[in-house]
Amino acid sequence: MKLFNQKNYLAIGIIWLFHLSAIIGISIGYKEWFATKTPLNLIIQNAILIALLPQKSFKSISIYFLLALLGMGIEILGVNSGFPFGTYSYGENLGFKLFGVPILIGLNWALLVFVTASMIPKRLSASKIWNALIGATLMLVLDYFMEFSAPALNFWEFTPITPPLSNYVSWFIAAFIMHTILQYKGVKANRMLSSQIYLAQLLFFIGLMIIL
Repeated sequence: MKLFNQKNYLAIGIIWLFHLSAIIGISIGYKEWFATKTPLNLIIQNAILIALLPQKSFKSISIYFLLALLGMGIEILGVNSGFPFGTYSYGENLGFKLFGVPILIGLNWALLVFVTASMIPKRLSASKIWNALIGATLMLVLDYFMEFSAPALNFWEFTPITPPLSNYVSWFIAAFIMHTILQYKGVKANRMLSSQIYLAQLLFFIGLMIIL
């Protein structure tokens, strides 16, 4: 148990180090340098979350990558057709792209679904559908704040620049479907780590909204 806690605290420290140093660096004029390091940040977050899965089985890891593939699929559809999110395109700061979509975006979908599903308190776990609704709502809140700074960081940009309502509705529906899959498969991530990843990302994007 002591070793488990040490791994948790080390992982959480790394997560906050990356996010806090980025927000400080961007605020003092190093926006482009830190924005280009975003792929490294996402790779580390995914690696940490997978490494500390409570049930590191073939089932849990395969579901993680299934959600990543689903995320990639809907993003490829969106970028190349304008449906269902609206007309948008990805910039250059999220790494290598496949059909116009950064590979890491698929992994980010999986990360956020696992993270938000694992944050739901047990006392609120009335049903799998209810849990999926809560998880999708948590993801929608994060997406709302992401959209403000994404163009400035050359992550992605809508045409026109303001995301349409369809973006948020579609994000919620896609997140709900993925959460439902996860609920019925009974797989979760490390709760302590998940809450810290979510909080670090949320405060990071709120901070960017203020300083950019």
